[in-house]
Amino acid sequence: MMNPGFGLLSRDTRSDWVRLRTLILLRWMAITGQIAAITVADRVYGIELPLGLCYMAVGASIIANLISIFVYPENKRLSEVEAMLTLLFDLSQLAFLLYLTGGLTNPFALLILAPVTISASALELRTTLFLGALAILFTSLIAFVNVPLRFADGSALQVPLVFEFGFWLAIVIGIVFLGLYSRRIATEIRSMSDALLATQMALAREQKLTDLGGVVAAAAHELGTPLATIKLVSAEMMEELKDQPDLAEDARLIRDQADRCRDILRGMGRAGKDDLHLRQAPLASVLREAAEPHMGRGKEVAFSLSPGAGSGERQPMILRRPEVIHGLRNLIQNAVDFARTKVWVDGEWTDRSITIRIVDDGEGYPPQVIGRIGDPFVRSRRSVQDLERRPEYEGMGLGLFIAKTLLERTGAELSFANASDPFLTPEERPERCGAIVELVWMTGDITAPPSSSLGDNKPFEA
Repeated sequence: MMNPGFGLLSRDTRSDWVRLRTLILLRWMAITGQIAAITVADRVYGIELPLGLCYMAVGASIIANLISIFVYPENKRLSEVEAMLTLLFDLSQLAFLLYLTGGLTNPFALLILAPVTISASALELRTTLFLGALAILFTSLIAFVNVPLRFADGSALQVPLVFEFGFWLAIVIGIVFLGLYSRRIATEIRSMSDALLATQMALAREQKLTDLGGVVAAAAHELGTPLATIKLVSAEMMEELKDQPDLAEDARLIRDQADRCRDILRGMGRAGKDDLHLRQAPLASVLREAAEPHMGRGKEVAFSLSPGAGSGERQPMILRRPEVIHGLRNLIQNAVDFARTKVWVDGEWTDRSITIRIVDDGEGYPPQVIGRIGDPFVRSRRSVQDLERRPEYEGMGLGLFIAKTLLERTGAELSFANASDPFLTPEERPERCGAIVELVWMTGDITAPPSSSLGDNKPFEA
Protein backbone atom coordinates (compact mmCIF):
# COMPACT_ATOMS: atom_id res chain seq x y z
CA MET A 1 0.00 0.00 0.00
CA MET A 2 3.02 2.27 0.03
CA ASN A 3 2.46 3.78 -3.39
CA PRO A 4 1.67 7.32 -4.51
CA GLY A 5 -2.01 6.54 -4.70
CA PHE A 6 -2.14 5.75 -1.00
CA GLY A 7 0.56 8.03 0.29
CA LEU A 8 -1.88 10.84 0.92
CA LEU A 9 -3.97 8.65 3.19
CA SER A 10 -1.38 8.58 5.94
CA ARG A 11 -0.76 12.32 6.14
CA ASP A 12 -2.52 14.52 8.65
CA THR A 13 -4.21 16.79 6.15
CA ARG A 14 -6.96 18.74 7.88
CA SER A 15 -6.78 22.07 6.10
CA ASP A 16 -9.62 23.19 3.85
CA TRP A 17 -12.05 20.98 5.78
CA VAL A 18 -14.03 23.65 7.65
CA ARG A 19 -16.67 25.65 5.78
CA LEU A 20 -16.83 29.32 6.66
CA ARG A 21 -20.65 29.17 6.64
CA THR A 22 -20.55 26.60 9.44
CA LEU A 23 -18.58 28.92 11.71
CA ILE A 24 -20.79 31.84 10.69
CA LEU A 25 -23.89 29.88 11.72
CA LEU A 26 -22.33 28.93 15.06
CA ARG A 27 -21.39 32.56 15.63
CA TRP A 28 -24.96 33.73 14.93
CA MET A 29 -26.15 31.25 17.55
CA ALA A 30 -23.60 32.62 20.03
CA ILE A 31 -24.61 36.22 19.22
CA THR A 32 -28.27 35.42 19.83
CA GLY A 33 -27.45 33.80 23.16
CA GLN A 34 -25.21 36.67 24.24
CA ILE A 35 -27.83 39.32 23.45
CA ALA A 36 -30.51 37.30 25.25
CA ALA A 37 -28.31 36.80 28.33
CA ILE A 38 -27.37 40.50 28.55
CA THR A 39 -30.98 41.62 28.10
CA VAL A 40 -32.40 39.20 30.69
CA ALA A 41 -29.68 40.04 33.22
CA ASP A 42 -30.37 43.78 32.80
CA ARG A 43 -34.17 43.83 32.49
CA VAL A 44 -35.28 40.84 34.57
CA TYR A 45 -32.66 40.45 37.29
CA GLY A 46 -31.65 44.11 37.51
CA ILE A 47 -27.93 43.40 37.25
CA GLU A 48 -25.91 46.47 36.43
CA LEU A 49 -23.73 45.81 33.39
CA PRO A 50 -21.54 48.07 31.24
CA LEU A 51 -24.11 47.78 28.47
CA GLY A 52 -22.19 49.98 26.02
CA LEU A 53 -19.08 47.80 26.13
CA CYS A 54 -21.12 44.59 26.19
CA TYR A 55 -23.09 45.53 23.10
CA MET A 56 -19.87 46.73 21.46
CA ALA A 57 -18.35 43.27 21.97
CA VAL A 58 -21.47 41.62 20.53
CA GLY A 59 -21.51 44.16 17.69
CA ALA A 60 -17.95 43.20 16.76
CA SER A 61 -19.12 39.63 16.20
CA ILE A 62 -22.08 40.86 14.13
CA ILE A 63 -19.81 42.99 11.95
CA ALA A 64 -17.37 40.10 11.51
CA ASN A 65 -20.23 37.84 10.42
CA LEU A 66 -21.64 40.37 7.96
CA ILE A 67 -18.21 40.95 6.41
CA SER A 68 -17.68 37.19 6.06
CA ILE A 69 -21.10 36.77 4.41
CA PHE A 70 -20.72 39.56 1.86
CA VAL A 71 -17.01 39.17 1.07
CA TYR A 72 -16.66 35.39 0.77
CA PRO A 73 -18.75 32.94 -1.31
CA GLU A 74 -21.00 30.40 0.38
CA ASN A 75 -18.71 27.48 -0.51
CA LYS A 76 -15.62 29.11 1.02
CA ARG A 77 -13.49 26.64 2.97
CA LEU A 78 -11.02 27.99 5.45
CA SER A 79 -7.34 27.23 5.40
CA GLU A 80 -5.58 26.27 8.61
CA VAL A 81 -4.52 29.86 9.35
CA GLU A 82 -7.92 31.33 8.45
CA ALA A 83 -9.76 28.86 10.67
CA MET A 84 -7.33 29.55 13.53
CA LEU A 85 -7.81 33.33 13.23
CA THR A 86 -11.60 32.91 13.14
CA LEU A 87 -11.61 30.80 16.31
CA LEU A 88 -9.08 33.14 17.94
CA PHE A 89 -11.44 36.06 17.31
CA ASP A 90 -14.36 34.15 18.86
CA LEU A 91 -12.25 33.15 21.86
CA SER A 92 -11.02 36.70 22.43
CA GLN A 93 -14.52 38.18 22.02
CA LEU A 94 -15.98 35.73 24.53
CA ALA A 95 -13.14 36.33 27.03
CA PHE A 96 -13.66 40.11 26.78
CA LEU A 97 -17.41 39.70 27.31
CA LEU A 98 -16.79 37.52 30.35
CA TYR A 99 -14.39 40.15 31.70
CA LEU A 100 -17.22 42.71 31.47
CA THR A 101 -19.77 40.41 33.13
CA GLY A 102 -18.19 39.08 36.31
CA GLY A 103 -15.46 36.75 35.10
CA LEU A 104 -15.83 33.23 36.47
CA THR A 105 -18.87 34.22 38.52
CA ASN A 106 -20.68 34.31 35.18
CA PRO A 107 -22.07 30.79 34.58
CA PHE A 108 -21.66 31.24 30.80
CA ALA A 109 -17.87 31.13 31.24
CA LEU A 110 -18.18 27.44 30.38
CA LEU A 111 -18.70 28.42 26.72
CA ILE A 112 -15.00 29.20 26.44
CA LEU A 113 -14.60 25.46 25.78
CA ALA A 114 -16.33 25.74 22.39
CA PRO A 115 -13.51 27.21 20.21
CA VAL A 116 -10.97 24.71 21.58
CA THR A 117 -13.31 21.77 20.96
CA ILE A 118 -13.94 22.90 17.37
CA SER A 119 -10.21 23.26 16.78
CA ALA A 120 -9.48 19.80 18.20
CA SER A 121 -12.09 18.28 15.88
CA ALA A 122 -11.05 19.98 12.65
CA LEU A 123 -7.59 21.56 12.86
CA GLU A 124 -3.98 20.56 13.38
CA LEU A 125 -2.56 19.65 16.76
CA ARG A 126 -0.37 22.73 17.01
CA THR A 127 -3.35 25.01 16.37
CA THR A 128 -5.37 23.24 19.06
CA LEU A 129 -2.49 23.52 21.54
CA PHE A 130 -2.17 27.23 20.80
CA LEU A 131 -5.89 27.95 21.22
CA GLY A 132 -6.09 25.72 24.30
CA ALA A 133 -3.19 27.54 25.97
CA LEU A 134 -4.82 30.90 25.18
CA ALA A 135 -8.16 29.68 26.57
CA ILE A 136 -6.50 28.64 29.84
CA LEU A 137 -4.63 31.98 29.97
CA PHE A 138 -7.82 34.01 29.37
CA THR A 139 -9.70 31.95 31.97
CA SER A 140 -6.96 32.55 34.53
CA LEU A 141 -6.86 36.31 33.80
CA ILE A 142 -10.61 36.90 34.08
CA ALA A 143 -10.60 34.94 37.33
CA PHE A 144 -8.53 37.78 38.91
CA VAL A 145 -9.30 40.76 36.67
CA ASN A 146 -12.96 41.41 35.84
CA VAL A 147 -15.85 43.82 36.26
CA PRO A 148 -17.88 42.37 39.14
CA LEU A 149 -21.61 41.80 38.76
CA ARG A 150 -23.65 44.32 40.78
CA PHE A 151 -27.34 44.37 41.59
CA ALA A 152 -29.59 47.42 41.47
CA ASP A 153 -28.88 48.24 45.17
CA GLY A 154 -25.15 48.41 44.45
CA SER A 155 -24.21 45.17 46.18
CA ALA A 156 -21.74 42.94 44.34
CA LEU A 157 -22.33 39.27 43.66
CA GLN A 158 -20.02 37.35 45.95
CA VAL A 159 -18.99 33.75 45.30
CA PRO A 160 -16.89 31.80 47.82
CA LEU A 161 -13.29 31.50 46.70
CA VAL A 162 -13.42 27.71 46.87
CA PHE A 163 -16.30 27.67 44.38
CA GLU A 164 -14.56 30.15 42.11
CA PHE A 165 -11.37 28.09 42.21
CA GLY A 166 -13.38 24.94 41.56
CA PHE A 167 -15.07 26.58 38.57
CA TRP A 168 -11.68 27.67 37.20
CA LEU A 169 -10.26 24.17 37.68
CA ALA A 170 -13.32 22.59 36.03
CA ILE A 171 -12.93 24.85 32.97
CA VAL A 172 -9.20 24.10 32.66
CA ILE A 173 -9.80 20.35 33.00
CA GLY A 174 -12.66 20.63 30.52
CA ILE A 175 -10.41 22.38 27.98
CA VAL A 176 -7.78 19.65 28.28
CA PHE A 177 -10.19 16.71 28.43
CA LEU A 178 -12.58 17.81 25.67
CA GLY A 179 -9.66 18.87 23.48
CA LEU A 180 -7.97 15.46 23.79
CA TYR A 181 -11.24 13.58 23.50
CA SER A 182 -12.44 15.47 20.43
CA ARG A 183 -9.09 15.16 18.69
CA ARG A 184 -8.83 11.43 19.42
CA ILE A 185 -12.32 10.74 18.09
CA ALA A 186 -11.80 12.94 15.02
CA THR A 187 -8.45 11.27 14.29
CA GLU A 188 -9.94 7.79 14.54
CA ILE A 189 -12.85 8.74 12.30
CA ARG A 190 -10.48 10.26 9.75
CA SER A 191 -8.18 7.23 9.83
CA MET A 192 -11.10 4.88 9.39
CA SER A 193 -12.43 6.97 6.51
CA ASP A 194 -9.03 6.94 4.78
CA ALA A 195 -8.64 3.22 5.35
CA LEU A 196 -12.10 2.47 3.99
CA LEU A 197 -11.28 4.56 0.93
CA ALA A 198 -8.13 2.49 0.44
CA THR A 199 -10.21 -0.67 0.85
CA GLN A 200 -12.63 0.46 -1.84
CA MET A 201 -9.74 1.30 -4.17
CA ALA A 202 -8.14 -2.11 -3.56
CA LEU A 203 -11.43 -3.89 -4.17
CA ALA A 204 -12.05 -1.88 -7.34
CA ARG A 205 -8.55 -2.75 -8.56
CA GLU A 206 -9.06 -6.46 -7.88
CA GLN A 207 -12.46 -6.37 -9.57
CA LYS A 208 -10.92 -4.64 -12.59
CA LEU A 209 -8.21 -7.29 -12.83
CA THR A 210 -10.82 -10.04 -12.61
CA ASP A 211 -12.92 -8.42 -15.31
CA LEU A 212 -9.84 -7.88 -17.44
CA GLY A 213 -9.02 -11.57 -17.21
CA GLY A 214 -12.48 -12.40 -18.53
CA VAL A 215 -12.16 -9.91 -21.36
CA VAL A 216 -8.74 -11.24 -22.38
CA ALA A 217 -9.97 -14.82 -22.24
CA ALA A 218 -12.98 -13.94 -24.38
CA ALA A 219 -10.76 -12.10 -26.88
CA ALA A 220 -8.41 -15.07 -27.10
CA HIS A 221 -11.31 -17.38 -27.80
CA GLU A 222 -12.99 -15.13 -30.36
CA LEU A 223 -9.77 -14.32 -32.25
CA GLY A 224 -8.71 -17.94 -32.48
CA THR A 225 -10.76 -18.65 -35.61
CA PRO A 226 -9.70 -15.59 -37.69
CA LEU A 227 -6.05 -16.15 -36.76
CA ALA A 228 -6.31 -19.78 -37.88
CA THR A 229 -7.85 -18.61 -41.14
CA ILE A 230 -5.03 -16.10 -41.69
CA LYS A 231 -2.47 -18.81 -41.03
CA LEU A 232 -4.15 -21.23 -43.45
CA VAL A 233 -4.45 -18.65 -46.23
CA SER A 234 -0.86 -17.47 -45.76
CA ALA A 235 0.35 -21.07 -46.01
CA GLU A 236 -1.53 -21.52 -49.29
CA MET A 237 -0.07 -18.25 -50.58
CA MET A 238 3.42 -19.46 -49.77
CA GLU A 239 2.83 -22.56 -51.85
CA GLU A 240 1.53 -20.52 -54.80
CA LEU A 241 4.33 -17.93 -54.60
CA LYS A 242 7.31 -20.27 -54.62
CA ASP A 243 8.49 -18.69 -57.86
CA GLN A 244 8.31 -15.17 -56.40
CA PRO A 245 10.66 -15.13 -53.40
CA ASP A 246 9.80 -11.58 -52.29
CA LEU A 247 6.06 -12.21 -52.15
CA ALA A 248 6.60 -15.63 -50.57
CA GLU A 249 8.65 -14.00 -47.83
CA ASP A 250 5.79 -11.55 -47.15
CA ALA A 251 3.33 -14.45 -46.89
CA ARG A 252 5.69 -16.24 -44.50
CA LEU A 253 5.88 -13.05 -42.39
CA ILE A 254 2.06 -12.92 -42.24
CA ARG A 255 1.97 -16.54 -41.04
CA ASP A 256 4.66 -15.93 -38.40
CA GLN A 257 2.89 -12.87 -37.05
CA ALA A 258 -0.40 -14.77 -36.88
CA ASP A 259 1.37 -17.47 -34.85
CA ARG A 260 2.81 -14.79 -32.62
CA CYS A 261 -0.64 -13.28 -32.01
CA ARG A 262 -1.97 -16.74 -31.22
CA ASP A 263 0.81 -17.37 -28.68
CA ILE A 264 0.33 -13.97 -27.03
CA LEU A 265 -3.42 -14.45 -26.66
CA ARG A 266 -2.94 -18.01 -25.45
CA GLY A 267 -0.57 -16.81 -22.75
CA MET A 268 -2.88 -13.99 -21.69
CA GLY A 269 -6.07 -16.02 -21.77
CA ARG A 270 -5.18 -19.53 -20.67
CA ALA A 271 -8.35 -19.65 -18.59
CA GLY A 272 -10.39 -19.82 -21.79
CA LYS A 273 -13.63 -18.05 -22.56
CA ASP A 274 -15.61 -16.09 -19.94
CA ASP A 275 -17.38 -19.19 -18.71
CA LEU A 276 -18.72 -19.54 -15.21
CA HIS A 277 -15.50 -21.34 -14.24
CA LEU A 278 -13.84 -17.91 -14.15
CA ARG A 279 -16.17 -17.11 -11.26
CA GLN A 280 -15.67 -20.28 -9.24
CA ALA A 281 -12.84 -22.72 -8.61
CA PRO A 282 -11.81 -25.46 -6.18
CA LEU A 283 -10.54 -24.32 -2.80
CA ALA A 284 -6.95 -25.29 -3.62
CA SER A 285 -6.99 -23.28 -6.84
CA VAL A 286 -8.27 -20.17 -5.07
CA LEU A 287 -5.59 -20.46 -2.37
CA ARG A 288 -2.82 -20.93 -4.93
CA GLU A 289 -4.08 -18.03 -7.01
CA ALA A 290 -4.04 -15.78 -3.95
CA ALA A 291 -0.53 -16.89 -2.99
CA GLU A 292 0.96 -16.86 -6.50
CA PRO A 293 2.51 -13.32 -6.37
CA HIS A 294 4.43 -14.30 -3.21
CA MET A 295 5.58 -17.80 -4.16
CA GLY A 296 8.94 -16.64 -5.52
CA ARG A 297 10.10 -14.38 -2.71
CA GLY A 298 12.56 -16.78 -1.12
CA LYS A 299 10.10 -18.30 1.36
CA GLU A 300 8.45 -21.69 0.96
CA VAL A 301 4.64 -21.63 0.86
CA ALA A 302 3.19 -25.06 1.67
CA PHE A 303 -0.46 -25.95 1.05
CA SER A 304 -2.38 -28.57 2.96
CA LEU A 305 -6.04 -29.38 2.36
CA SER A 306 -8.08 -32.00 4.15
CA PRO A 307 -11.76 -32.74 4.74
CA GLY A 308 -13.18 -32.48 8.22
CA ALA A 309 -14.98 -35.21 10.11
CA GLY A 310 -18.05 -36.50 8.31
CA SER A 311 -17.42 -34.59 5.06
CA GLY A 312 -16.68 -35.78 1.56
CA GLU A 313 -13.23 -35.97 0.02
CA ARG A 314 -14.12 -33.68 -2.84
CA GLN A 315 -12.96 -30.09 -2.45
CA PRO A 316 -15.70 -27.47 -2.30
CA MET A 317 -16.11 -25.09 -5.24
CA ILE A 318 -15.37 -21.54 -4.02
CA LEU A 319 -16.76 -18.36 -5.52
CA ARG A 320 -13.80 -16.41 -6.93
CA ARG A 321 -14.88 -13.10 -5.46
CA PRO A 322 -12.36 -10.25 -5.71
CA GLU A 323 -12.77 -9.69 -1.96
CA VAL A 324 -11.67 -13.26 -1.21
CA ILE A 325 -8.69 -13.22 -3.59
CA HIS A 326 -7.39 -9.84 -2.47
CA GLY A 327 -8.01 -10.48 1.24
CA LEU A 328 -6.23 -13.85 1.22
CA ARG A 329 -3.40 -12.37 -0.84
CA ASN A 330 -2.81 -9.64 1.75
CA LEU A 331 -2.79 -12.16 4.61
CA ILE A 332 -0.35 -14.44 2.78
CA GLN A 333 1.84 -11.45 1.91
CA ASN A 334 1.97 -10.46 5.59
CA ALA A 335 2.95 -14.03 6.54
CA VAL A 336 5.69 -14.17 3.87
CA ASP A 337 7.00 -10.76 4.99
CA PHE A 338 7.56 -11.94 8.56
CA ALA A 339 8.36 -15.64 8.06
CA ARG A 340 11.89 -16.91 8.43
CA THR A 341 11.73 -19.67 5.84
CA LYS A 342 8.23 -21.12 5.51
CA VAL A 343 4.52 -20.32 5.44
CA TRP A 344 1.75 -22.89 5.80
CA VAL A 345 -1.66 -22.41 4.20
CA ASP A 346 -4.10 -25.04 5.50
CA GLY A 347 -7.65 -25.60 4.29
CA GLU A 348 -10.31 -27.72 5.93
CA TRP A 349 -13.96 -28.15 5.08
CA THR A 350 -17.02 -29.76 6.56
CA ASP A 351 -20.67 -29.78 5.58
CA ARG A 352 -21.20 -26.63 7.65
CA SER A 353 -18.01 -24.55 7.44
CA ILE A 354 -14.79 -23.90 5.57
CA THR A 355 -11.67 -23.02 7.57
CA ILE A 356 -8.39 -21.56 6.30
CA ARG A 357 -5.32 -21.11 8.51
CA ILE A 358 -2.24 -19.16 7.51
CA VAL A 359 0.78 -19.82 9.77
CA ASP A 360 4.40 -18.72 9.51
CA ASP A 361 7.61 -19.54 11.37
CA GLY A 362 8.47 -15.96 12.30
CA GLU A 363 8.41 -14.12 15.61
CA GLY A 364 4.63 -13.79 15.74
CA TYR A 365 2.59 -10.70 16.50
CA PRO A 366 4.09 -8.24 19.01
CA PRO A 367 2.20 -8.43 22.34
CA GLN A 368 1.40 -4.71 22.26
CA VAL A 369 -0.16 -4.98 18.78
CA ILE A 370 -2.04 -8.27 18.80
CA GLY A 371 -5.11 -6.75 20.43
CA ARG A 372 -5.31 -4.03 17.78
CA ILE A 373 -4.78 -6.15 14.66
CA GLY A 374 -7.27 -5.14 12.01
CA ASP A 375 -7.31 -1.46 12.98
CA PRO A 376 -6.03 0.87 10.26
CA PHE A 377 -2.60 2.54 10.52
CA VAL A 378 -1.35 0.41 13.41
CA ARG A 379 2.39 0.90 13.29
CA SER A 380 5.17 0.42 15.80
CA ARG A 381 8.77 1.61 15.65
CA ARG A 382 10.99 -0.85 13.84
CA SER A 383 14.14 -2.10 15.52
CA VAL A 384 17.56 -2.14 13.88
CA GLN A 385 17.38 -5.94 13.57
CA ASP A 386 14.00 -5.70 11.88
CA LEU A 387 15.31 -3.10 9.44
CA GLU A 388 18.20 -5.38 8.51
CA ARG A 389 15.97 -8.44 8.11
CA ARG A 390 13.14 -6.73 6.17
CA PRO A 391 14.53 -3.48 4.67
CA GLU A 392 11.75 -3.35 2.08
CA TYR A 393 8.87 -3.68 4.55
CA GLU A 394 7.01 -0.50 5.46
CA GLY A 395 3.75 -1.84 6.88
CA MET A 396 1.22 0.47 8.51
CA GLY A 397 -1.47 -2.07 9.36
CA LEU A 398 -3.50 -0.94 6.37
CA GLY A 399 -3.04 -4.23 4.49
CA LEU A 400 -4.43 -6.28 7.39
CA PHE A 401 -7.29 -3.83 7.78
CA ILE A 402 -8.16 -4.11 4.10
CA ALA A 403 -7.93 -7.91 4.23
CA LYS A 404 -10.10 -8.10 7.35
CA THR A 405 -12.69 -5.69 5.96
CA LEU A 406 -12.95 -7.42 2.57
CA LEU A 407 -13.10 -10.93 4.00
CA GLU A 408 -15.68 -10.01 6.61
CA ARG A 409 -17.84 -8.67 3.80
CA THR A 410 -17.94 -12.22 2.41
CA GLY A 411 -19.09 -13.66 5.75
CA ALA A 412 -15.69 -14.72 7.14
CA GLU A 413 -14.82 -14.59 10.81
CA LEU A 414 -11.15 -13.78 11.40
CA SER A 415 -9.06 -14.44 14.47
CA PHE A 416 -5.39 -13.62 15.09
CA ALA A 417 -3.05 -15.39 17.50
CA ASN A 418 0.53 -16.53 18.04
CA ALA A 419 1.45 -20.18 17.60
CA SER A 420 3.90 -20.39 20.50
CA ASP A 421 4.94 -18.72 23.72
CA PRO A 422 7.30 -15.80 22.95
CA PHE A 423 9.38 -16.65 26.05
CA LEU A 424 10.42 -20.07 24.74
CA THR A 425 13.97 -20.56 23.57
CA PRO A 426 14.58 -21.18 19.85
CA GLU A 427 15.19 -24.86 20.58
CA GLU A 428 11.87 -25.22 22.45
CA ARG A 429 9.74 -23.51 19.82
CA PRO A 430 7.77 -25.75 17.42
CA GLU A 431 8.18 -25.58 13.65
CA ARG A 432 5.00 -23.52 13.28
CA CYS A 433 5.99 -20.90 15.80
CA GLY A 434 4.87 -17.60 14.26
CA ALA A 435 1.61 -15.78 13.68
CA ILE A 436 -1.68 -17.53 12.98
CA VAL A 437 -4.62 -16.14 11.03
CA GLU A 438 -7.75 -18.28 10.99
CA LEU A 439 -10.69 -17.65 8.69
CA VAL A 440 -13.99 -19.44 9.04
CA TRP A 441 -16.89 -19.23 6.58
CA MET A 442 -20.24 -20.89 6.79
CA THR A 443 -20.38 -23.17 3.76
CA GLY A 444 -23.28 -21.34 2.12
CA ASP A 445 -21.52 -17.97 2.29
CA ILE A 446 -18.60 -18.81 0.02
CA THR A 447 -19.30 -21.99 -1.95
CA ALA A 448 -20.83 -21.94 -5.40
CA PRO A 449 -24.46 -23.07 -5.71
CA PRO A 450 -24.65 -26.86 -6.18
CA SER A 451 -26.71 -26.52 -9.36
CA SER A 452 -24.27 -24.18 -11.09
CA SER A 453 -22.38 -25.41 -14.15
CA LEU A 454 -20.17 -23.93 -16.79
CA GLY A 455 -23.11 -23.23 -19.06
CA ASP A 456 -22.93 -21.94 -22.60
CA ASN A 457 -20.45 -19.42 -23.81
CA LYS A 458 -21.95 -15.99 -24.11
CA PRO A 459 -21.04 -13.90 -27.18
CA PHE A 460 -18.52 -11.17 -26.53
CA GLU A 461 -20.25 -7.89 -27.27
CA ALA A 462 -18.29 -4.77 -28.07
